[in-house]
Amino acid sequence: MKDKTTEYISDAEMHRQREYIDKIHAEVERAGRVPLAFVETYGCQQNTSDSEKIKGMLADMGFDFCDKPDDADFILYNTCAVRENAELRVFGNLGALKNIKRRRENIIIAVCGCMMQQEHIAKRIKAKYKHVDLVFGTHALYRFPQLLDSVMAGGRIFDVENGDGAVFEDISYKRDGIPLAKIPIMYGCNNFCTYCIVPYVRGRERSRSADRILSEVKDVASKGYREVMLLGQNVNSYGNDLESGLNFPQLLREVCRVDGIERVRFMTSHPKDISDELISVMASEKKICNQLHLPVQSGSDRVLKLMNRKYTAEQYLNIVKKVKEAIPDIVLTTDIIVGFPGETNEDFEETVKILKTMEYDTIFSFIFSKREGTPAAKMEDCLTDEEKHKNFDRMLEVQNEISRRKNEAYKGTVQKVLIEGTSKTNEEAMTGRTEGGKVVNFKGGCCSVGQMVDVKITDARTWSLIGEVVKQNLTN
Repeated sequence: MKDKTTEYISDAEMHRQREYIDKIHAEVERAGRVPLAFVETYGCQQNTSDSEKIKGMLADMGFDFCDKPDDADFILYNTCAVRENAELRVFGNLGALKNIKRRRENIIIAVCGCMMQQEHIAKRIKAKYKHVDLVFGTHALYRFPQLLDSVMAGGRIFDVENGDGAVFEDISYKRDGIPLAKIPIMYGCNNFCTYCIVPYVRGRERSRSADRILSEVKDVASKGYREVMLLGQNVNSYGNDLESGLNFPQLLREVCRVDGIERVRFMTSHPKDISDELISVMASEKKICNQLHLPVQSGSDRVLKLMNRKYTAEQYLNIVKKVKEAIPDIVLTTDIIVGFPGETNEDFEETVKILKTMEYDTIFSFIFSKREGTPAAKMEDCLTDEEKHKNFDRMLEVQNEISRRKNEAYKGTVQKVLIEGTSKTNEEAMTGRTEGGKVVNFKGGCCSVGQMVDVKITDARTWSLIGEVVKQNLTN
């Protein structure tokens, strides 16, 4: 039942934050030197979007940006709490910054994001990482200008209050480059999967108004972005918390009506909330990419119940069957957790079975990482670490064969590729993605970022395709 409208940070409060931005900008101008900021982001696309907001605020304050902490006057790590490896990397990097702080005591070191919404993490940083000047959580993001001003005045600030957090708008972005713009349509999550920390660190679901989302889509289109990715922890439940407005399929149709946008993607979809209406819209709207990320997490009904996923393997298979019938060329990807507490080797075999049945193009797979504060953190394991790693390696072996075989099927075909930049592995080649999200590396010639080109696929790798330009789209 729709019970309320989304709470927004007031215009007066956002005006107040703008005054802090202007104050810092004036101080930068008086100093006569452009300060440099280094921002590193961990985790999901939502974190990336948050970092784009932070960089937008920094740019408005007069900062420029650098690629190395050693060159920076301001260092910020935007953290992820979903997996232990990300947390360990953050602590390792923070420890390494002690020497920089020792050499340049005026440098400001900050940490934000989901990790900081966990009380034990914030306390650890406050006690053991004295060189960190600023810590703030996801709910304090809009107050970043005020917090930074306090630090610049000589304070050490920790702002990690809990709460669902109101949505804030009308802030500058410094987005990643053309052609893809990431646009959040909602924040938080109501699902409370037993392994997941997100509802605790990002709060309950809050949907942005459709008008504000569409305004942002039109804005990025006017700036030359040709592709948008709509972001939410569970985009399928967009609008459920609003008293009136569009649901997610209806929002997708409106986004497709925006001139200049040629591709529309979204993530992530929870299987229990995929509707026939959404499948129909995906099939009928040409701008919506033939790509669906649909996390299954496990192929075992027993484990899915322990995870509180609210669907069975059979229900999941039936959803995918509907999708494939409506969109035969769909590129399907998923998330899988190996070694969830209570999972047996027999349960794992059910996951291997679903891998072989689904034939995903790509999977994002992880060995279970215990998150303090979640129900799964108190559950007991059935498998040893050795067994978990053995199962994980076997799963990758199965999936790699599937991914390679599916990519081989692209050889000889011509794919429309939206160019994203220079290949990371070959400076003489360009890279881009097909409609289905497949990475394609090819000799660029006179091509440039943001162009749509026809590329003939000449070779395939497990994770990417190789090709050559046939012709450039005449609309470029």
